[in-house]
Amino acid sequence: MKKVLVVDDSPVVRNFHINILKSAGFFADGASDGMEALEKSLTDHYDLILCDINMPVMDGLCFIKKYRDEEKETPVIIITTQEETINQLKAYEAGANIYIVKPVKPKNLISHISMLTGAGI
Repeated sequence: MKKVLVVDDSPVVRNFHINILKSAGFFADGASDGMEALEKSLTDHYDLILCDINMPVMDGLCFIKKYRDEEKETPVIIITTQEETINQLKAYEAGANIYIVKPVKPKNLISHISMLTGAGI
């Protein structure tokens, strides 16, 4: 079973994405900010990270940079309300693999996650 870390400061959004993943057969864990995500991702193995940008303590872009500095190559999908091209560029420069603007259809989210993790869903 593929394991995904969902990073979002909104408990409602985080749990929504976790429930989508669980219903598709993934194991899903959550973190409320980039700092918590960094701690979890450096002590446990995840097959993919689904991450928001705007969060307290440590934002998503800072998290990705620090995570990549640890030579971690786990795929990261940014899922955010920020549509601006500059934010997309910053996310890709930080090391994101895919940039999705909210809201996302559950079927499309699972499709992206399956593609990046190699899950046969």
